[in-house]
Amino acid sequence: MSESAVSLNKHEVERLLTYDDLIPRLESVMGKFSKRGSSEIIQPVRSVVPIDQLSVCKHSGCAFLGVMPAYLPAEGILCTKMVSFYQREEVLLFHPEHGHVTAIMDGEAITAKRTASSISHITLSEVLCILGSGQQARSHYDVFTKLFKFKEVRVWNRRKEMAQRFVNDLQGPVTVCSSVKEAVIGADVIVTATGASQPILFGEWVKPGAHIAAVGTCRPDWRELDDVLMREAVLYVDSREGATAQSGDIILSGAEVFSELGEVINGSFPAQREKTTVFKSLGMGIQDAVSAKLVLEKWNSEH
Repeated sequence: MSESAVSLNKHEVERLLTYDDLIPRLESVMGKFSKRGSSEIIQPVRSVVPIDQLSVCKHSGCAFLGVMPAYLPAEGILCTKMVSFYQREEVLLFHPEHGHVTAIMDGEAITAKRTASSISHITLSEVLCILGSGQQARSHYDVFTKLFKFKEVRVWNRRKEMAQRFVNDLQGPVTVCSSVKEAVIGADVIVTATGASQPILFGEWVKPGAHIAAVGTCRPDWRELDDVLMREAVLYVDSREGATAQSGDIILSGAEVFSELGEVINGSFPAQREKTTVFKSLGMGIQDAVSAKLVLEKWNSEH
């Protein structure tokens, strides 16, 4: 008889999943993924099932179910994340031999923390700008300010009261800006963590040599960045297959992918730190898989 599945809520996942432990595992698995042809990693592109929107919510286009499976045989990890526009994410770990569920975890906390992998090609910076004030915005603030010393941090959100609430929860001094342009002018690192369907960040506002971590919008018909920025910046992605099929920022602009982040980790492509760079991330099942395995290992060590 299989053991009962462990159920871990958001607070437990956040406590157990630390950046110091997570970042090396993410770099390792992303490097392996980008080598291609390896039997060490099996990860299909995310599957998305649209839901009859009007039957479940008031706004058209707001409902879908996304499934992000991954299998890492050598590490004994079989996992899938289920993402929905019902404001809910769950990560399920399975026993790779018998198939039963071993753990169910809050997926939002895992998604937020594993975005730390986007820091690999950032150089020393002075001004951090965050567009958005949700979970992704907070996770990026946490990891960037942990690993880099910024002289200034700016935040913008469509609803200024939400930006102010976000700032009130932070430890260091942060400036709330009234417009995107005000927030991004002169910024060295810009995080876009919004659900925008039309561009909010324009290339003419971006400082040459800045790095943009575009981690918000993840649909093929939505975007956060304009054509100028997407086409003129050096573009990095987590997965070429996923990005070119499901990122509106890339599809609608026709921008050309320079490399995967794993290829930079492997030394196959340079980081191009002296140029303006964009990392467009849709997230990967393998990132969730190694994150979830790390959480379960730590939980098991405590029980």
